[in-house]
Amino acid sequence: MKVLLLSVKAGYGHHSTAKAIMEYFEEKGHECCMLDIFEYINHRLGSSIQDGYLMSTKYIPKTYGKAYGMLSKKDEPYDRHSLLSIFSRFVSIKLEKFVSEYNPDIIIGTHSYAGVCISILADNAVIDCPSFGIVTDFTVHPFWESTFLDYYVIPDNMLSFEMQKKGIAPKKLLPFGIPVRKKFSEKIDKKQARKMLGIDDIPTVLVMMGSMGYGNIKNALNEIEGCSHNFQTLCVCGSNKKVKAAVDEQEWTRPVYSYGFVDNVDVMMDAADFIITKPGGLTTSEALAKGLPLITMNPIPGQEDRNLSFLVNNGAAVMVNENFSVSEAFNIMFNNDWRMELMLESVKHLGKPDSMKNLYDFIAENCFAKGTSIENSLPVK
Repeated sequence: MKVLLLSVKAGYGHHSTAKAIMEYFEEKGHECCMLDIFEYINHRLGSSIQDGYLMSTKYIPKTYGKAYGMLSKKDEPYDRHSLLSIFSRFVSIKLEKFVSEYNPDIIIGTHSYAGVCISILADNAVIDCPSFGIVTDFTVHPFWESTFLDYYVIPDNMLSFEMQKKGIAPKKLLPFGIPVRKKFSEKIDKKQARKMLGIDDIPTVLVMMGSMGYGNIKNALNEIEGCSHNFQTLCVCGSNKKVKAAVDEQEWTRPVYSYGFVDNVDVMMDAADFIITKPGGLTTSEALAKGLPLITMNPIPGQEDRNLSFLVNNGAAVMVNENFSVSEAFNIMFNNDWRMELMLESVKHLGKPDSMKNLYDFIAENCFAKGTSIENSLPVK
């Protein structure tokens, strides 16, 4: 079977999710192709979209958050005459030749805009195969209301209400969780994980702020430095060499192991007792799958604000802000067993370690053998 994955490189979560799905399906013997929509149409356009996203979230986060909030409020049906519609139809025309020649048996979009394009391709009879949309945050992104797919994979059943407000029928919702790579679905014993990392078998804190190393990691480390507990810290700085150098240059009273870009975050999560991180959708899903409680801070306004609300409201995280410091959150984790027990119970309910397997099994049972088609065309407004 041939699987086509469409994504948009606005941040790394959408692409990482698509890659994880592709790896799993290829291991099962299926042919897969992953396409960045804007990169395929024009390399400069793809780079501009990615650079624009990174710059806006880093330098004008409040403006980005306001724009995201305005778009998120839209629940109305698809409007063929909107600027989004006109642009999307132009983009979809550019995709038609590739998609028709590849002739997929399954098509999956890991970004809401990819879902828009898939819907238009189906409306134009370019594709006639089952379609899936993957919601990659603990909120419903803008533009999902303008999609008409067969199924939508959501992070948790609690997002069903929000999806239905966008006009998506309950029978289309699959609360499997955000698909994570196999290594995040498997658990290594803490003692063994620490041995693999070459660190002591003592309480361990994992600090990471995404692949770009956003947030003031050094300030967070300085705050927990003043705590009176016996612990060690694993600090992942990602591609931010400046942050890593600052961490490496400082003398710490307790062990602090700093890393740049790594490929064994799964082992670090197994070694840790909890994680201090930004509330990104993919990192959060990986941590929940590993059973890790979270201290969350420095959310990007927009989807990460909403992720933070979801995690805190459902008891899986402690939130750090100007009124509640890292050290106060740290104290909750170490000195309040009842609170940690409640968090672990919440994490157990929210974590979806079998998300990828459940998605694959559903597709194998309902689509590979039967081959369904999209029944919902775009309505004229």
